Amino acid sequence: MSQRILARIVAVDAINLFMLVAALVTLAAIGGIRVGVRLGLPALLFFLFFGMILGEAGFGLEFDDATIAQGLGYAALVLILAEGGLTTKWREIRPSILLSVLLATVGVVVTIGLMTVIGHYALGLPIILALLFGAINAGTDAAAVFSVLRGIPVPARVRSVLEGESGLNDAPTVLIVTAATAVAVGTEPSGGIPVVALMIAAQLVGGIVLGVALGGVGVFVLRRFALPAAGLYPLAALAWAVMSYGVATQISVSGFAAVYMCAMVLGNGRLPHRQATQSFAEGTGWIAQIGLFVMLGMLASPGRITWEIVMSGLVAGLFLTFLVRPFAVFLCAVWFKMPWREQAFLSWAGLRGAVPIILATIPMAAEMEDADMLFDVVLVFVVAYTAIQAPSLPFVARLLGLTDVAPSTAVQIEPAPMDEQRADLIKITLSGPSLLTQLPLRDIQFPEHSQISLVMRKDESFVPSGQTHLQNEDQLLVVIPAEHEEQVREFFHRLSGG
Repeated sequence: MSQRILARIVAVDAINLFMLVAALVTLAAIGGIRVGVRLGLPALLFFLFFGMILGEAGFGLEFDDATIAQGLGYAALVLILAEGGLTTKWREIRPSILLSVLLATVGVVVTIGLMTVIGHYALGLPIILALLFGAINAGTDAAAVFSVLRGIPVPARVRSVLEGESGLNDAPTVLIVTAATAVAVGTEPSGGIPVVALMIAAQLVGGIVLGVALGGVGVFVLRRFALPAAGLYPLAALAWAVMSYGVATQISVSGFAAVYMCAMVLGNGRLPHRQATQSFAEGTGWIAQIGLFVMLGMLASPGRITWEIVMSGLVAGLFLTFLVRPFAVFLCAVWFKMPWREQAFLSWAGLRGAVPIILATIPMAAEMEDADMLFDVVLVFVVAYTAIQAPSLPFVARLLGLTDVAPSTAVQIEPAPMDEQRADLIKITLSGPSLLTQLPLRDIQFPEHSQISLVMRKDESFVPSGQTHLQNEDQLLVVIPAEHEEQVREFFHRLSGG
């Protein structure tokens, strides 16, 4: 057997093994999500520990390439931001968008400045490490905020501020960490701090404008060009949002701002099959989160984490959580006359997650001195404080008197199937002559297990009666018990044949 054929066989076997491991890890992670929901913990912690178990501390799978981790992390973050934008309702965040923008810009700058001073003078860190720690942890994490907050009954204004902030603050933090890393490795950009600040602001504004423009074009195109299969609409919407990131990077504006804004415009643009698009984006976002945190867990090295690193992460986290974050929130929210209770919740609910760990790979990829130590401190901070803050959010909301509203999950509206009721909701489109269009409904003997719940005709919908005459192009929503689905489907097929 030639070496080329043998190499191909080995490659195929490796791919087969990878698919098996990936499927098992995904299923285990999904089980972890269920446990996390019950405990109030973001699933990211479970995914992170799965990665550590697979890595050098467990099964010994080695992964130590920070450059690849940074690239894959960016790709996963793009999908997570696209999912967040597609599922964000503009009407809910519109009243709070100005405060969200302030927290994502002014709040980030204030956080970085204070953490630099505290890290250098109180904790004794070199000035550049203190600056990088503040920049890496300045932004809240979209994945953590979206997954935890949407199940807590807090006022819509508070929830929308946190969601808007977490979707927008990735862009400036990535740009600031990249610039600070360049300074740390001796490639200081020309023009000094003022020029760098203007460049970051220009890239952020450019990304927002580009994202809104491309989102508007995407809505125009997808609403006017019929695709041959319904399943192509979710794929097209997600691909369009990801395309905005690629375009932004080619013209040197913020890709993260572009993808979030583009996805938000698409998600609120009354696209065909909008519910399916949001469900598809949510599933893709979960896949991205699972892959991202498992990879970051494999990149982590528990053997490097000493008691000194643990204490550094915990002490720095104390300053950030209990002093810096509340001050930044107050400085931004005071202009909007926000009650102190809501400000306190905004301060406590600023969850960190994937983004700080991804950003910590930037100095590692640049081979900055002490980059590994910085990564470990960030990892300790994220794990410890996420484990403390996330489960306590419902209690903190009750303590502050912010739960006197209907829970955001009190009513869930989905296009079925209705698993708990053992029933399916199917849609039937009348596209040709049949008995359904020739007789009133009272003269058609439907199976006792089926019920036409709604008729949608052009721009109107109504509940049918016995006198209703159906027409071609009508769409029927029919509720079917799961055990009788085949019987009812066969009945409608027989009617369509006359």
